[in-house]
Amino acid sequence: MKRILIALLIAVFSVPTFADEGMWIPMLLKRNEADMQQKGMKISADDIYSINQACLKDAIVLFGSGCTGEFVSDQGLLFTNHHCGYSFIARNSTLEHNYLANGFWAKSFEEEIPCVGLTVTRLVRMEDVTEQVLKGVEDKMSEAERENVIAANIKTVTKKATEGTHYSAIIKPFYYGNQYFMYVNEVFTDVRMVGTPPSNIGKFGGDTDNWMWPRHTGDFSVFRVYAGKDNKPADYSADNVPYKPLQHLTISLKGVEENDFTFVFGYPGTTNRYATSQAVDLAANVTNPVRIDLRTIRLNHYNNAMNQDAAQRLKYSSKVASIANGWKKWQGESLGINRLDGVEKKQEFEKRFQQWANNNPMYKDVLPSMEKNYAILKSIELNNTYFNEAVRASDFMGRAATLLTLANTTNDSLIEARKNAFIKQNETYFKDFDKHSIVDRAIFIETFTYMCKAGFGGFVANKDVDIATIEEMLGKIYDKSVLTSEKNIMKLLANYKAKDAKKILKDPAVELYQLAYENLLPASSRKEYSKVTKEINRLYRLYVKGMMEMDANNVSFPDANLTLRVAYGHVKGFAPKDGVYYKPYTTLEGIIEKENPDIYDYVVEPRLKELYNTHDYGQYANAKGELPVAFIATNHTTGGNSGSPVLNANGELIGLNFDRCWEGTMSDLLFDPNYCRNITLDIRYCLFIIDKYAGATNLINELTMSK
Repeated sequence: MKRILIALLIAVFSVPTFADEGMWIPMLLKRNEADMQQKGMKISADDIYSINQACLKDAIVLFGSGCTGEFVSDQGLLFTNHHCGYSFIARNSTLEHNYLANGFWAKSFEEEIPCVGLTVTRLVRMEDVTEQVLKGVEDKMSEAERENVIAANIKTVTKKATEGTHYSAIIKPFYYGNQYFMYVNEVFTDVRMVGTPPSNIGKFGGDTDNWMWPRHTGDFSVFRVYAGKDNKPADYSADNVPYKPLQHLTISLKGVEENDFTFVFGYPGTTNRYATSQAVDLAANVTNPVRIDLRTIRLNHYNNAMNQDAAQRLKYSSKVASIANGWKKWQGESLGINRLDGVEKKQEFEKRFQQWANNNPMYKDVLPSMEKNYAILKSIELNNTYFNEAVRASDFMGRAATLLTLANTTNDSLIEARKNAFIKQNETYFKDFDKHSIVDRAIFIETFTYMCKAGFGGFVANKDVDIATIEEMLGKIYDKSVLTSEKNIMKLLANYKAKDAKKILKDPAVELYQLAYENLLPASSRKEYSKVTKEINRLYRLYVKGMMEMDANNVSFPDANLTLRVAYGHVKGFAPKDGVYYKPYTTLEGIIEKENPDIYDYVVEPRLKELYNTHDYGQYANAKGELPVAFIATNHTTGGNSGSPVLNANGELIGLNFDRCWEGTMSDLLFDPNYCRNITLDIRYCLFIIDKYAGATNLINELTMSK
């Protein structure tokens, strides 16, 4: 069975029929090489990925746990997006040294700021380990038996691959477990902040412009990786030295023109291109609308607070960025799916698949079974959505969950650890409680009220109860809880022991949280959810295998799963709607056009305006004398590709991927080359800010540049 499957996958990948869509496995890029070169690439697949020589792969890293970065000097200097480094920039900021608002530029190694908890992961090599992982797996096995065998095999394979080394290894499934690849990695833990523009550059346009084109955001930040004196990963030490990567990227100042070949090399997070019509409908028309509404409530309250003073802006900026990212993406996703009749297109393919499957007993019942399981999943997913986006929306309920966990803890040493951690959290939490409680109380009341009126909050009040009554009930819960009184919560925690659990369980906030959990996510529902999702995953494994057999002449790439991939396409504008055409690049002129000193997200820094007025662009202007800011292309990207290098035909760095166009955010489920565009920060704007705006010539001098 395994030999047949591996032969099938090889056959599928051997046919050179490619489209704009695709997130390709670097190790297998030889199969794309001819197509890439025909489209304009001037380097080879070995220049991108090789285990026999230094290559572009050695310059690309996983930044943190969900972004991409790239080495740009032989001293471990690394570029990524501003929003990827955002939480660490915020963490290192204070009102006295507000790096978010004012920017930061280290003029020497000594000025660089350690980022505790930040890791950078370099891929050493990857390997197809399908045969080893599926050893002993039989078709007659239950899913639980199959998972146990696979888990044991993975443990054996990864241990053997890393024994005697400082490397780590991870094995990930592809095509829903039809294939497995192992990634052997080198993880660096001493990473330091080197430079960041002020938010009025790095986040220009804020959440209003997020996911939108035209874009004028200087979305970059600069870090450096340090290592021990043996050039191997080491925990932070003053004795550590800048890491010397096997390869760093050459930066091109030539820029881009429409139809130029480009490719993105990075760590895309998650796509679901094999999703059935039920899955697409569930996302676009069931869960997304609820998520959007509930996050709108939170964002309105946070943004109002942020507009009042600098302290609240600093407090909420990272939280708002996180909430708003999904909020706007889901809007574009649902719009795109419905505009493209995505559900109907999936149904058309499923009809064709079923006609083929009727003559193939292994696949005959796959889609009917999928439909039954998604019908069960739909109601459970709605409950999950309300729990995550309404119940857990406020800090108040999050803290109630923490208190409930403490009450349910019986181990004395664990009680002590959790109690002390919560005491420490409270010491910080109550510093600005007067202002924060106004915001958090409003979010708590409004999200719960929304849920009640939608018929999912019956444990508080049914939807026939008037809003004023619901709000009054919720207000009393908030005001009476020990969680909203520093004196009372500290008194409760001071000498807390297991016997005091009843005191916690009687708190109105804890009672409400427990009721929400028991009503929205009861044990029976959680059990059913686990059963259904496992069955759906099993069915997808069969479905995808069947699709490959049915369309054996079509090349098919695996869904993104936060592993290193290559996507390629061309610089290209697009027409989002009738009568509108977007050209493929923007300039500093657009920043000045958007300027509005009364709106924080559109404030233009005085120094930037001065450079604009004098046209002091240095070597970073294009042939027309404009200063490019961003460009779009047809590369297939998703979350995780943030910070990924965008490279030209020669493999030189021309920009940093940071977003997708709103009209094409459905590309995680459906890719349409007419609408799907990745948004890239032009590297010339990045260098202009470092050089002309910040005067950080010490960083410019480290770079390798080509004209």
